[in-house]
This record gives sequence, structure tokens and C-alpha cells, in this order.
Amino acid sequence: MTYLHYNGNMPTPLFTQQYPRGSEAFNALVNQNVSIALSEDIGSGDYTAMLIPASQQAVATIISRESAVICGIDWVNACFHQLDKNIKLKWLVVEGEKIAPNQLLCEISGNARALLSAERCALNFLQTLSAIATQTREYVEAIAGTKSQILDTRKTLPGLRLAQKYAVTVGGGANQRLALYDGILIKENHIAAAGSIHAALEHALKIDKNASNKNISIQIEVENLDELQQALDAGATSILLDNFSIADMQEAVHITNKRALLEASGNVNLSTVRKIAETGVDRISVGSLTKNIRAIDLSMRIK
Repeated sequence: MTYLHYNGNMPTPLFTQQYPRGSEAFNALVNQNVSIALSEDIGSGDYTAMLIPASQQAVATIISRESAVICGIDWVNACFHQLDKNIKLKWLVVEGEKIAPNQLLCEISGNARALLSAERCALNFLQTLSAIATQTREYVEAIAGTKSQILDTRKTLPGLRLAQKYAVTVGGGANQRLALYDGILIKENHIAAAGSIHAALEHALKIDKNASNKNISIQIEVENLDELQQALDAGATSILLDNFSIADMQEAVHITNKRALLEASGNVNLSTVRKIAETGVDRISVGSLTKNIRAIDLSMRIK
């Protein structure tokens, strides 16, 4: 089998490659997310906003109630501009900046009805994406100085996957796969259905050769050192170590001897991630970055 040899290079965020911020693809994604959110929230009309005269103008501010890494500015802008393109937003922070409690983030001026109708959706995006960026930054800082890199997973909120994966990159992490179309990850059920590790990898290589997008990533999940050896013998160049102990990870790094990229997954949290990184694995995937998130406390106030 002729797999590309692992050369030790770390992956760059896939989202950044395919959806550069400010590009047509990025803006289309943001506008689609926001359009769905506004439609869901406003529906046939914001009857509460109708209490205010249609022509009334207002000024509002967004303030943080806790420290965080700010993320989602483009989504906030789109929430207001889709309701009124004349609304003006003055950001006092930049994307990816670490903010402090009670810090003024943004000043907004324009039609009062539009400001109030867009408020909840705008804050929903900002508090959710900032939470992901904040948590990712904590993991990245926890493994600073090691060779490992923090990655996300496909454990995302339906409809917001790409936005969440963007937030991971803002926090300093990288993306595993954007979706099923974005690469092959052979898991235990795929191996069982294929008959063996060798057979699963062989089938994956055939798919790669026949795919319109050549050289798609092929990764295989193993659950013990014996399966690791089978994967290496079959020519695997990217291997996911599922729920390995620290001792077994260290042994896996020794056995592999840089022949394949090693990614650790399972039982990863802020108290364990440093020890995992110090085993010498190349990547650590953390499902909780996008799955177990607590929204950042933010507030918008009309002056």
C-alpha cells in the first residue's frame, strides 16, 4: 500500500483554509447563520418592538460580565445589518482579544426597533462563539511548550458547525475534520464492518484514488497497542489513539517512532491535557470544545 509518509507537519485550521475571514465564502456562511437565527426569533414580526415609534433612534452598548476571548464580531454585525443596513457599530475590541469583566465591547447606534429586534440573536452568537474561543485558548495555553496541537471534533450544535469550528481557530486551536466529506476517519465500527484494520485501510486507499479530490486525509482509530501495530503494518500514516492510558500513549509514541501522526482522544480535560501532550503525541482532539460549552455572560443596554 502506498500511503503518503507522515512528515511531521502540523495541520493548519481547515476552516481558515476554506473560509478565510472576509472572503465571499465566509460572508455567505455568516449571513446564512444569521438569516436563519433572525427568522427563527422574529418570525412574522417583533410585536414588542412595535411599542416604540418606528422612527425612533437609539444608542446601545455591549458589555462583558466576565473575562473571555471575544469571537463572533462578524455574526453580530450581520444580525443588525440584516435588519437595518444603516445601523452603525463601533467595536472597541478585535476578534480573538482577551477581554476583562465589565469591559465595553461595542457601541451601536441606529433605529431603536432594529436594535432591540436583533439584540438576542446578536448576543447568542457572540456569547456562544466567545465561549468556544475562550475554552480553546485555555487548552492551548495548558499545553504550551509541547509539540502537541489542540483540535476540535464533529460534536457540534446542528446548523452551527462551521461557526463553532471557526471559533476554535480564533482560540488558537485547529480543526480535525469539518465534516464527513472532509476526510476519512476509520472507527471501530468501520473496522468491524470491513473485517480488519488492514482491509479497512485498503478500502480507504481505493476511495482516495477514485475521489475527485485526491489525497484526502485517511486516519484510523485504534484502541490498544496491538491494534496500533496492525495499523502501522498496514501502512497507516495518521492514527487516533482512543482512550489510551498515559503509559500506553508513551509506548505508542515509542513504537511509532514518527512513522505516523498520532492523535490522542478520550478522557481529555484541562487537568489531564498537559500530561497527554507530554507523552509526545502530535495532536489532541477535545470534543468538549464545541459540545460542553457555557455561554459567556454579556449584556446589551440602551443608553
